[in-house]
Amino acid sequence: MAAEDPSVSGMSGRYATALFELARDEKSVDAVKADLDKFTAMLADSADLARLVRSPVFAAEVQGKALASVLEKAGITGITANFLRVLTANRRLFAVNDVIRGFRALVAKFKGEATADVTVAEPLSDKNLDALKTALKSVTGKDVALNVKVDPSIIGGLVVKLGSRMVDSSLRTKLNSIKHSMKEAG
Repeated sequence: MAAEDPSVSGMSGRYATALFELARDEKSVDAVKADLDKFTAMLADSADLARLVRSPVFAAEVQGKALASVLEKAGITGITANFLRVLTANRRLFAVNDVIRGFRALVAKFKGEATADVTVAEPLSDKNLDALKTALKSVTGKDVALNVKVDPSIIGGLVVKLGSRMVDSSLRTKLNSIKHSMKEAG
């Protein structure tokens, strides 16, 4: 399965595939995905946790103890906790974001979903998120999971990347193209 999807290749793809197959066999794909989503949110919110995960300076034992504390506090148990412990013991915790991305891709494929990366200038309301999902579903014919990233530098509008297709309707891009055409005209 991993060989069919270029987004789940290499070392992180092998770990993602192993986790996905275990979760599928245990009929706990949704639970593992929810735990991984929780862990991803914790990584985004804590610079210390992100540093612990990325830095090769910490010994596996130190990373393992710190991770155990984080997992307990977050209530992450079972397959997900064991998997994160294995990544730590194998000195591969630095790749956790790539592994999670690969796992999500495998889950989407398994469920017949597509995933779109959406960049917005400010957080979208639930109503706007639903409208975007509906619009993307009408284009793809599949349910679309959204990875939303807030980037104020795009000023307004949004950038949607779905597979190899990208739609950039950001205000920054429009202003840059106007500036570029004015330079050519002048």
